[in-house]
Amino acid sequence: MARLKCIGSSLRTVDTRIAKPPPKRADSFYLSAPWRTLMASLLKSRGRICQECGRTGCRIFGDHRHELKDGGAPLDPGNIVLLCGSCHSRKTAQVRAARMRENL
Repeated sequence: MARLKCIGSSLRTVDTRIAKPPPKRADSFYLSAPWRTLMASLLKSRGRICQECGRTGCRIFGDHRHELKDGGAPLDPGNIVLLCGSCHSRKTAQVRAARMRENL
């Protein structure tokens, strides 16, 4: 009985290790002079400390308590909390998940 021969694939494989996601682009609002001025004054008055966990010595983000997408006031100091990267990421993920659940 004759054996079947396997033929090689003519398809090339793509090395996904070199595929890079597009660079993240900041909303132009966060690059504006009014936002930067507000952040500078908040950092001076509140200090470079995470208002969630108390972490210091790290990058501090100005995060809107009530998101802009949900109608939050963009330059109201009462709507902005200073968070470390970990707390900011966690809060943002929770808000996104809640928004996704509402849209189902």
